[in-house]
This record gives sequence, C-alpha cells and structure tokens, in this order.
Amino acid sequence: MVKVLAVANQKGGVAKTTTVVSLGAALADKGLSVLVVDLDPQGCLTFSLGHDPDKLTISIHDVLLGEGTLAEALLDTDDKVTLLPATIDLAGAEALLLMRPGREYALKRALKTVEEDYDVIIIDCPPSLGVLTLNGLTAADEVIVPLQCETLAHRGVGQLLRTVTEVQQITNPDLKLLGALPTLYDARTTHSRDVLADVADRYDLPVLAPPIPRTVRFAEASASGASVLAGRKSKGAQAYRDLADNLWDHWKDDVELQTIDAV
Repeated sequence: MVKVLAVANQKGGVAKTTTVVSLGAALADKGLSVLVVDLDPQGCLTFSLGHDPDKLTISIHDVLLGEGTLAEALLDTDDKVTLLPATIDLAGAEALLLMRPGREYALKRALKTVEEDYDVIIIDCPPSLGVLTLNGLTAADEVIVPLQCETLAHRGVGQLLRTVTEVQQITNPDLKLLGALPTLYDARTTHSRDVLADVADRYDLPVLAPPIPRTVRFAEASASGASVLAGRKSKGAQAYRDLADNLWDHWKDDVELQTIDAV
C-alpha cells in the first residue's frame, strides 16, 4: 500500500525541497518506486531534478484544474524517482481552485489514479499555508516539518501545527504529524541544540533522527540537477539515507520512528 508523505513548512529556506529530493532518491536506492510531487509554483523541485519548468507543456497546474491527466505530466529523472513537475502557472491555479467546490481534494483525487504504481509519494509543499498546502496535507498520510536549526527558524511552526490540526478535523482525519526534521544542523555548536530544545518544549513536537547537517554539497547538487546522493559520498547524503531507513522501517514494520533528545 502506498505511503504519502507531505513535507511542509510555510517558512522558506528550511530545506523542504532538498529533503524531498534527497529522501526520494534514498528510498529509490532501496528499490522502492517513488513519485515526488512539486506543489510549489517556483518549481524548485522540478529544477533540482534536472528539468526546466519554463520548457514544460504540461504540469501539476493542468492536473489540478482537470486540463490534463497526471500520467501525461509525469517525468523521469536521473535519480530513479518519477516527478510530477510544477511551473509558474501553478500560482494561477491556486486562485482558480479557490472558486471550486472540494478544492482541498484536487491533488488527492489526482494521486488516486496512479497510487498503485508507487510505494512512496512525497509532496513538496510551497512556503505558504494556502490552498496548495492544504491540498498537500489533505492528500498525505503523514507530514514532517523541516526545521532550520537557527534563531527564529521556528517562527510560524505553531501556525503550521494549527493548520495540521484543522486539516485533521475537516479534510483528512487520518493525517499523522511525524515530527520536526532538523536541517542545516551544526553539531559543533550549542546553538543548534538550543533551537531544537525550544521547539520540542514549546510545541511538544518529536524531533526526527538523524539531523541533517549543514554542507555545501546540497547547493552543488541542486545546481547539477540531481540529488546529493548522485555525487560522491558526503555526510549529508548519508544522513538522508539513514532517514530513509528510519522511515521505511516505520512504514514496513509499524515501529516507532527514531527521534533525538533535543534538550
């Protein structure tokens, strides 16, 4: 049975897209069939996986508005994951969806048509709490929150958690919040640990293991159009491989996710 995971945080620059790309590639390396969904009009996930959003003729914009099928929009990537791409047109789709009944379910309906083809679907939600993010959360089984380990990085986390609660109450009662994923983590400083401790204490939010270290390899990978796993070995790539193992063990055997003590 397919597992649908949303990666969400309305704050930009917290490694949402990096997490979707790298986690998707790590799961694909385990022999799983993986679909990644670009739900951000900026198209960063699409670009990071080697496709130019400006050159696409069909994308998730068309799928959400019923102007094309999901199967028609899918693209292959060098990282062995399948991509449902986004273009800037998606910004207009958000406004059009607002006028439609059942607008929060558009992505869920589309994914139903291909879910039997994949073991895992990962949704890259945009840095906002609009109708596109609501579509991602409504379509997902679980959600993780990438959290930059820097001062003020957790601003807005409370609002996101309230949105998750509202989705659980209205459109997706089965949605589970797995926890916060620490990103841009520098184990040499107490500052990163202090940020995580504050989030864990303030929001009673599990902190997933392992933390994702700060490394220039992620920026280099995005520029090359492939994940960090496609290059030479790095601590960032290994962290996402470990996270993939953690998640897959959780899904396969229904075991507790590994978390870290952020205090």
